Amino acid sequence: MRRSEWKWCWAFAAVVAGLTSLPYVMGYFSQGEAWRFTGFVFAVQDGNSYIAKMLAGSSGAWLFKTPYTAEPQAGVLAFLPYILLGKLAAGEAVHEQLVALFHLFRVVAIFALVPATYRFASIFLSEPSWRKWVTVMATLGGGFGWVLILAGLGNWGGSLPLDFYSPETFGFLAVLGLPHLVLARALLLLGLATYLGSYRSARQAWLAGFLFLMMGLAQPLSLVSAFAVIGGHLVALAGAASVSHDWRVWRGWVRSGIQAVIATSPIAVYTVVAYARDPFLQAWASQNRILSPIPGHYLVAYGILIVPALLGVRYLITGTTAEGLLPTVWMIIVPALAYAPVNVQRRLPEGAWVAIVVLAAIGLSKYAGSSPRARWVGPAFMAVSLPTSLLLIGGSFSASMHPSEPLFRPAAEIQLFEWIGQETDRGSLVLAAFDTGNVLPAWAPVRVVVGHGPESAGLNEVLPRVEAFYTVAVSDEYRSAFLREYGVSLVIWGPKERRLGDWDPASANFLEQLHRAGDYRLFKVVQR
Repeated sequence: MRRSEWKWCWAFAAVVAGLTSLPYVMGYFSQGEAWRFTGFVFAVQDGNSYIAKMLAGSSGAWLFKTPYTAEPQAGVLAFLPYILLGKLAAGEAVHEQLVALFHLFRVVAIFALVPATYRFASIFLSEPSWRKWVTVMATLGGGFGWVLILAGLGNWGGSLPLDFYSPETFGFLAVLGLPHLVLARALLLLGLATYLGSYRSARQAWLAGFLFLMMGLAQPLSLVSAFAVIGGHLVALAGAASVSHDWRVWRGWVRSGIQAVIATSPIAVYTVVAYARDPFLQAWASQNRILSPIPGHYLVAYGILIVPALLGVRYLITGTTAEGLLPTVWMIIVPALAYAPVNVQRRLPEGAWVAIVVLAAIGLSKYAGSSPRARWVGPAFMAVSLPTSLLLIGGSFSASMHPSEPLFRPAAEIQLFEWIGQETDRGSLVLAAFDTGNVLPAWAPVRVVVGHGPESAGLNEVLPRVEAFYTVAVSDEYRSAFLREYGVSLVIWGPKERRLGDWDPASANFLEQLHRAGDYRLFKVVQR
């Protein structure tokens, strides 16, 4: 990589960071006396949970304990970037500080991802123009999901097109709002690039393992992708060695792979042991269902580049280079990863889009030739790949300009949350409707009975009981027993809770009103 290429990477990263930051800036300009901006333009429930993790860090936590359950927890080394970032916030307007730190993290991660992608592409492509094409496509590109939307098939097979909701399938959604995934992909690509340079360097192999170790701290599931790619690469090399009857090269690569895995093993072993021993983590894992859609969605997603990618595979296999086998294997194992028999199968093809784009660039660059029309081939493919991202950024702009839930929250609700954060004990358990419970821990260092799909343990059993609590169909004896069972100390009664039923908490002799903000009331549990 020449100096001019590095400059291009920094400039492009600045463009991507600036473009994806504009909807958030617009959101803050759009808030006013009636509405407060959450700081997110999509996946707001998850966004609130990230801010809640950062708030826990600012309150002194070092291990992750979700605030979205009443179940006891031992704490686990997870979501470390968010917990560490939270320690930088203090004083007034902590929520605003945390959101600003979140997006600063996102911007920094973009500045890591762009050169990491370019560096990975440079292993296989010598022309800077095609390296740049790969980098743009890998960060901003998508598939034919926009065609399904325009054709009225937005719910084909019971699922949105992968472009619109799966950050691991492409990458733009992560760039738009999921910084830990952006950082993990940057480290994945740098780790694999380093691994490919480790055949004659033990130091490079250990460095690759260290990069994977850091990646595991940001997103443990990316370790599965890294190990699968390296394992597939070694299997492919074994196949080549069996043909040539020369196993010396293969043994060198096995040594590099083992060194990289050993360096990564602390976080991998820790994660496996933690989940095996902690009942809460097991409950969380059982509820964390991130399943892949029907295979047709992957064909729609990746079909845009499948033909040029296969041409790239043909060229690399003909060349029989050890390095060239890696992106080839990566593309081949996508179905096995996407439909692995685990709850988080859709997460596992993380980064495969980059390999497919690299293969497509090789195919286009080698087979398009040097004809006058060849220079239009890359831009043509890019033109049909970018509409999904344009729709996403346009939709984000539109949503951020018109205050409404869930991107915005009523100002009175936030006033109540801020009062809770200032005037009640840290870690108090609060009962509220699911939607209210999702937002509250992002503004106040308290826990809620329910509020997040995967993180609220036993949600299918607990949520109906919470909803019944606010109805007139159950007795005060039931409500009092429920509060004692879970150890609830505060009860919120606002618009979301009133929609669950007509029960008035002011009529209960075991509740005492502490505060009121607009249509929102907070009650203290006083068991008599």
